[in-house]
Amino acid sequence: MFGIPMILINLVIAAVAAMIWLALNALVLVYCERKFAGHIQRRPGPFEVGPHGALQPLIDGLKLMSKQLLTPDNADGFLFWLAPILSMIPVMLLFMPIPYGPVLTGMEVNLGLLLILAFSSFNGLAVILAGWGSNNKWGVLGAARAVAQTVAYEIPLLLTVLSISFMTGTLNLSEITAQQAGFIWDWNIWKQPLAFLIFIVAMFGETNRAPFDLAEAESELTAGFHTEYSSMGFGLFFMAEYGYMVAMCSICSVLFLGGFYGPFPGIEGWWWMLVKTYALLFLMIWARWTFPRVRFDQLLNLNWKWLLPLATFNLLATALIMKL
Repeated sequence: MFGIPMILINLVIAAVAAMIWLALNALVLVYCERKFAGHIQRRPGPFEVGPHGALQPLIDGLKLMSKQLLTPDNADGFLFWLAPILSMIPVMLLFMPIPYGPVLTGMEVNLGLLLILAFSSFNGLAVILAGWGSNNKWGVLGAARAVAQTVAYEIPLLLTVLSISFMTGTLNLSEITAQQAGFIWDWNIWKQPLAFLIFIVAMFGETNRAPFDLAEAESELTAGFHTEYSSMGFGLFFMAEYGYMVAMCSICSVLFLGGFYGPFPGIEGWWWMLVKTYALLFLMIWARWTFPRVRFDQLLNLNWKWLLPLATFNLLATALIMKL
């Protein structure tokens, strides 16, 4: 009788912590992305507001919140404003089953991986509604691309996750992490190197990050699905994108890089999870400002001709080895 309120209190605390974690990551990553872009392009990046421009993301956020919310004349108002909300809300749920430390898990779920895969697909739906609801030709084209891209890259991503699940015998992220405790060679990246590479590529496709950002290609579609959005409508999409990036990198750290465990026995803590997650995030930022955007046919060919067959082969090989 007294257990139910305590569970609810824990869930509320975890939800608030996820919101704070999401907001902090958005501020830090916006700054890091702009600084990385600046240095890669041999310029300083933001430099004026605060020491070395450190307060620029905060000022940009306040500017977005102060702008007027506008709905285009021919847009479907309900769908237009449902899209950014639908993109943002599921992000917080993605962090709940991820173990960031021995006691830093928002919600212990036996089917944590299944929950994450289910809620992460809402982003594709939000992009479709944004493009369709804005009644803008660039938005509709961006939404059409998002449908093809999301459907394509979810399949190899799911197959790589199933490979880890077959090998570990569980969908619980905490149990998957616990099985990698020990030395660095106990991490799943050495047991599933092909799955790790496929997951990394599919992660770029699922989060619409360059060089796979075809749903919002500025050089082709103005801004794609969010062409008509300004103020906090754009801000919610912006925060959701970084939220999905952090979530996917955190999941990759848990599945392949030992989670919060260090490279040697007895070394564990949330800081290891933070280091691994941000190393993957910096990889995503570096790739954006280094590689050119691919064509849409190249994007789909990469998935259907390479990632999907390789992921299927890896899954069947894993199942066969585990059976033997």
